[in-house]
Amino acid sequence: MRAPDELRPIRITRGYTEMTPGSVLMEMGRTRVLCTASFDDDVPPWMRDQGKGWLTAEYSMLPGSSPERVARSSLSGGRTKEIQRLIGRSLRSVVDLTVMGAAVLRIDCDVLQADGGTRTAAITGAWVAVNDAVAAGIASGVIAADPVRDHCAAVSVGMIAGIPTLDLAYEQDAGAEVDLNVVMTGSGRLIEVQGTAEGKPFGRDDLDRMLDLAAGGIDRLCAAQRAALDR
Repeated sequence: MRAPDELRPIRITRGYTEMTPGSVLMEMGRTRVLCTASFDDDVPPWMRDQGKGWLTAEYSMLPGSSPERVARSSLSGGRTKEIQRLIGRSLRSVVDLTVMGAAVLRIDCDVLQADGGTRTAAITGAWVAVNDAVAAGIASGVIAADPVRDHCAAVSVGMIAGIPTLDLAYEQDAGAEVDLNVVMTGSGRLIEVQGTAEGKPFGRDDLDRMLDLAAGGIDRLCAAQRAALDR
């Protein structure tokens, strides 16, 4: 049984596939997300001639990722679009697009197995994939310098029986009184906070307790990112 301030077991496997320069399997407990990152030069029309690049993300849950099969027709639904916009916004907040020239960094996050926290695992793993893609892009001359300015990681937190609890698995999330997703930089700045009371409203003091708990978890996730890149 995990303590309320304990993350699920983390494993970050770089180079998980061979066809993209950035490829990471991100595991948090039983949740597994394949995150890939690669460059191309197809800058969106509205960004042409602006002297900067772009970063965009896609997200999907594969059909066999949950006990009930996910239909392929749902892969472009509203929830999917909301999550992929979150991933893109989060990573753009720590990437200097002006350093990338006219290149586009494309992120793909595919959920292989879902047991809660798929969007937060996707963000955390994608940041590592971005760093590998950037290293390959500099080596091949696609970009001239490293545009990554800080770490970016995310974690879920909730209130369970009045107790702030970190990194919710699906069973915990389903019974939580409050569900919060927090995205932060490695320097401790908030990028995004998504929170919902599932019944009884919660107070500002509860929010502060959950944010403090999330910040501690994200510190540990950033340490795991650093350790993965050092291997």
